Amino acid sequence: MHMADALISPAVGGVMWAATAGVAAYAAKKVQNDLDDRKIPLMGVLGAFVFAAQMINFTIPGTGSSGHIGGGLLLAILLGPQAAFLTITSILTIQALFFADGGILALGCNIFNMGFLACFIGYPLIYKPLTGKNPSQGRLFLGSVLAAVIGLQLGAFGVVLETLFSGISELPFSTFVLLMQPIHLAIGLVEGLITAAIVMFIMKESPEILQKTAKGQPLGTISIKGVLVTLLIAAMLTGGALSWFASANPDGLEWSIAGVTGEDELKAPEGIHSFFAELQEKTAFLPDYNLKQPEQPAVAETKAAEEAAAWPAVDSGTSLAGILGSLLTLALAYSIGKGLRRFAKE
Repeated sequence: MHMADALISPAVGGVMWAATAGVAAYAAKKVQNDLDDRKIPLMGVLGAFVFAAQMINFTIPGTGSSGHIGGGLLLAILLGPQAAFLTITSILTIQALFFADGGILALGCNIFNMGFLACFIGYPLIYKPLTGKNPSQGRLFLGSVLAAVIGLQLGAFGVVLETLFSGISELPFSTFVLLMQPIHLAIGLVEGLITAAIVMFIMKESPEILQKTAKGQPLGTISIKGVLVTLLIAAMLTGGALSWFASANPDGLEWSIAGVTGEDELKAPEGIHSFFAELQEKTAFLPDYNLKQPEQPAVAETKAAEEAAAWPAVDSGTSLAGILGSLLTLALAYSIGKGLRRFAKE
């Protein structure tokens, strides 16, 4: 559900940049109260894991579409809403700058849709009331699934509203929303099941993480080494190898756009959109999670397209992107946490 710059106007993009920057400043201030020497590396490793997991698009049967997890809710359950928001912001920033996944102008919209709504709406207003103070496995499972579904529905509707306010005439509100909401209902259900499975694992391995996070407390002296090692290995395996098995079908947003316009994406206008497109072309050294490809003659392009259609798409460039992107995200999220921790001590 990463929005491209072509889907928004400069005014909407600017407003959403300002809004998410304000939320990030608020989160940075609040998170200092419960950051400790265990939560900081957990931010980094979870960021790496979610980055890698987002590379795996799963097919939605019978639709010709696919989806991937957003990860905001999972991060909020394990880190708390403020630290989770800073972590998902790190993920989406790395994706936009270095992998051309989501536009730079649209980055504020993407952070809001996949970060703010999951961390500050889905988690405290849906997940926590459903799970209660002493959640059973059944309540954790139910809360994870329902919060993921509702959070993604809100995010999908956010995309529709942002295109509406941007005056994107190619995407009329009624038609666009009737495609966006049902497909993201199915995607949200899969994300909910994945989130629930990971939460069940954490509950078994280190239930104190869930308990401390729910109360907004530092992790203290509890041991999380096993969780960190498991998640880091999972991130490397997911980004380095499982990413080959991602569905080649368009994601829910692209599928919805195609259903309205007949094209997977819209053409961006000139002006400031061109500026950000050129900037992203310079910063994205692994666009679309692969090595930059030189210009090819028509025959070579046809052969490359046939190879790309093969499944699984075994590709060293994809593996490099998955591993390097995960490590970059780990470093950024960890550095943010470390910086805030050091600032709080001064």
